[in-house]
Order: sequence, then C-alpha cells, then structure tokens
Amino acid sequence: MPSGVRRWAFLRDAREYHTKFCSQLANSGLEEAMRRGDMIAGLSVAGLMLPEAVAYAGIAGLPPQRAVMAAIAGCLIYALIGRSRFAIVSPTSSSAAILAATLAVFPGSAAQKAVIATVAVALVGLFFLIAAGGRLGSLTGFVSRPVLRGFAFGLAITIILRQLPLIVGVPEEGSSIAAIAVNLIHTIPHWHVPSLITGGLALGALFLFRRWPSIPGAFCVLAGSILASTALSLCGQGVAVVGTIDTALQWPHWPGLRFRSLSQLAQLILPLVLILFAESWGTIRALALRHGDTVEPDRELLSLGLANVGAALVQGMPVGAGFSAGSAAEAAGAQSRWTAILASCSLAIIILVAAPAIASLPKPVLAAVVIAALSHALSLAPLVRLWRLDRDQYVALAAAMGVMAFGVLDGMLLAIALSIAALLHRLAAPHIVYLGQLGASHDYVDWSRHPGARPVPNMLIARPVVPIFFANADRVLAAVAKSAATASRVTMLVLSLEESPDMDSTALEALIDFDTAMAKRGVAVVYARLHDQLRDLLVKSGAGEIAERSHFSVDDAVNAALAASLGSGPP
Repeated sequence: MPSGVRRWAFLRDAREYHTKFCSQLANSGLEEAMRRGDMIAGLSVAGLMLPEAVAYAGIAGLPPQRAVMAAIAGCLIYALIGRSRFAIVSPTSSSAAILAATLAVFPGSAAQKAVIATVAVALVGLFFLIAAGGRLGSLTGFVSRPVLRGFAFGLAITIILRQLPLIVGVPEEGSSIAAIAVNLIHTIPHWHVPSLITGGLALGALFLFRRWPSIPGAFCVLAGSILASTALSLCGQGVAVVGTIDTALQWPHWPGLRFRSLSQLAQLILPLVLILFAESWGTIRALALRHGDTVEPDRELLSLGLANVGAALVQGMPVGAGFSAGSAAEAAGAQSRWTAILASCSLAIIILVAAPAIASLPKPVLAAVVIAALSHALSLAPLVRLWRLDRDQYVALAAAMGVMAFGVLDGMLLAIALSIAALLHRLAAPHIVYLGQLGASHDYVDWSRHPGARPVPNMLIARPVVPIFFANADRVLAAVAKSAATASRVTMLVLSLEESPDMDSTALEALIDFDTAMAKRGVAVVYARLHDQLRDLLVKSGAGEIAERSHFSVDDAVNAALAASLGSGPP
C-alpha cells in the first residue's frame, strides 16, 4: 500500500476514533461537566484537599500519605454512589482528633498503631453499612434546619481557630477552642514572623483570586508557595513545611487482634462514627437546603460506608463530608458530582507528578487555604433571619455555641436535645383558637384575628392547633372545658380535631372522659374534621357513639348541633 494511502487511512481512523471518543465523553457527562465549570471547581477543591489531608494526618499522628490516599479513594467512591454535588469525602479534623485519641489507648510502635488505624477505618465503614442496612437514616429527621445552620457556623469558627497556630508558627495547645485562643494570646511575643508573613500573603492571594472565579485560586497559591519556598529557602528560616510524602502503595496488613482488643477498638470507634455522621450529614444537608437539592440519608450512609471501606483498603484514614471542602466546592461553582471525580483524579496526578516539590510546601499556606475555604461560612445572615422571624433562634445559637464549646458531636447532640425540648414545649402548651362564622359563608375562622367573624349563639367552636397526645391531652381538653363553662349560655360545643390525625391511649381516654364530663354539664358536643384513623380507634375503644357525632367539616358539625338543639334530630 502506498505511503500516502496508508497516511490517509491512519488519519481517517484517528478522526473516527476522535469522534467516537468525544461522543462517549458527551454521553458520560464529562464534556458537559467541563463546560459547566466542574473542571475549575475540581482543581480548586484538589488544591484544598492536599493541604487539609497533610494537616489532618498530623493531627492523627500518621504519615501524610495515609490522608492523601484516603482522600483520593473516599472522594472517588462517594462521587460514584452518593447524591450530593458538593460533598467532598476525605479526612476531617474532628475524625482525625478522635482517631488520635483512639490510637493512644493501644500501646505499641508506630507500625503497630498504623495497622490498628487501618482496622479502625474498616470498622467505621462496617458500622456505616450496618446503619444503612437498618435504614437508620430516618433519625436525621431530628436534626432541624436551625440546628444545621448553627452547626455550620460553629464548625467553621472551630476549624478556623485550629488553623491559626500554623499561621503564626506556634504549637497548638488545648483541646477546646477557648484554650487555643488563650494560648494564641499568651504566645504573641513568640509568634514566628516568617510563618506569619507566609500565611498572610497566601491568605490575601486566595481572597484576591475570588475576583476571577474561572481561575483555580487554591491550586495557583499552592504552586506559587512551593516555588517561593524553594527560592527563598523558607524551611531554613524556620517555616514548617510538609516534608516527604511516600506515594508507594502497599497491601493492607491486618493485625491478629484478640477479641477483647477488637471489642475495645469497636467501642472506641462508635464515637468516631457518630461524629463523622453528624459532621457529614450536617454538611450535606446544609448545602442541599441552600441550593434546593435532594439527598437521601440512607443513601448517604451507604456511600460513607463504602468510602471508608475503600479508605481502609488503601491504608488511609476515616473519611467524611468535611464542611470546609464542601464549602470550597460550593464556592468554586460545583454543578455536579463530576467535581469530586475530577478533584480526586487531580489530587492523584499532583501526588504522582509533584510529590518531591510538595515536600517544600509551607504549612502556613495549608492553614491559609483551609481558612479561605471556610470564610464565607461565617455569614450571620441565616442566624439573623431566625431572630427576625423570632423562631428557633436560640436552638441555632445553642448549636453554634455547643459545637465551639463541647466539640462537634456533643454540640450537635446538645442542639438536637434543645430542638426536641422546644418542640415538646410547643406541643404541650394548650394553644386553642375559637372560631366564628365569616359572614354568611361556610368558612369558620379565628374570631380574635378576623373582626368579621361572628360567634354562633349558644355555641362554642374550639380548635386545638397542636396534635393532642399524652403530654398535653388533659391540659388542652381542660382549657376547652373551662372556656365553655365561663362563656355565657353555651349549650353546644363543636370541637375540631383536624390537627390530631391519631391519638395514643392516654389522649384517647382523656377525650372520652372529656365527652362524658361535658354531657353531665348539659353541653352537647359535636366533633369536626375527625380523621378516619381516629374514628376507627374510637370504635375499637367502645366509644363509637362519639364517632357517630363527628362530621367532615366545621360547617356540617355546626348545622348538626343546631338541628339537634331544635329537636329535629341527633347531632
């Protein structure tokens, strides 16, 4: 075959291959992801994942490569299974701190602790998978939106304060943020000026890059700081640097732990699972609410479980949806889960290609990247809005203060407890409205809020605006009875129970006793808006006569009561 023909055939095959490849890219969504800006967002997030991984490995007392490998595996696995477009599943500061405390319980060499850490990560994944199999994601319904907003605000302040010692070049002392703040003030004379300048310049550059969203600012700052560190020999001036990162992969080694040691490790891992769940779901849910996205808690549990199993296979660290990385993905304009996939691949390429250069990366720059990623989460607007509404502001404030004072897990549990207590307080209060007829219509509204509503003569129409249950049944029904007794010439009572689709046994008995007591007073009681489930329950309890005196609307109940008072039929 002539060379020209061969060349033409080669070009034709290459063109067909290129067309097929581009079509596959378009079908897979990668080409569209690049157009929408997920490529820029992925590079920006990768620029944050690297410094975070190195910093959190130091907290756990493990080599930095463990956090880097965990970030690559966890982020990639979650992107394939999870549903949040902003979640970046990688090591977190809270989980790193708890892992460090867990490893301190087990004596042994650094190599033995590293193997125990691998088992700990595998147990975290196993517990998440068990929770997903038991469909325990429904428990997230007890975490209200004000709790999530307060949680996000408090967590942002906590993480930022923990980065400041790296900026000023002093060791972090104290487990609480108050102790860290006091230590920072006391060590002002000892602040390391070169570290402070390095971190300050990096932070200023990161904020400056926000004027150009199309440029991956974090990635550019990291590259520039590596060049500056090498040219100016910052390590020789006392600025802490990352050091060597070992990129060699090894097969996992599982230790021969006895059952007692394994049981002890599992007990210590439970708080780690809870804190990862609290932090991850708080991040995923808060970001989803902000953008109107839909996430399923059981699916997220499954994704987190598989991500931690993957992290264990690469001998990594526990992973979760960290707030700083998720906020960075949001700020960078992430549009789909391609951001996480591209961030994971970018981080892997950076480590494989530029590992020797990363060794000279200044740690103050790492801290600056984390602080910049969380700065926009310090907005007070969501909390101010709650104060304007005068609803749940104290719950949000308690969540923020609890996270800062007691840590992520205890702070979240405190906020949830306060949220449930506030709910029970509202439900237990006997909040009742009394209705009047609006003109000549079939509508009955609260006469205290609508001047045009007029009460029906000799009749009281009451509607409890909270579900009746064991904690408020006696108080609510006693309040209705008291209002009927104090009102003049009331011989008929219409009780609308539209807010109570069902009742527990205590509330049901209270309702039957109330009906009997009102009959003894000579007040005819007619019920409105009873749900079918409550009707069936009354019949089963032997109070079917009450169900017969119930009607589907307030207007029907009023007419039935008036007809009965005139002797034209039963109510």
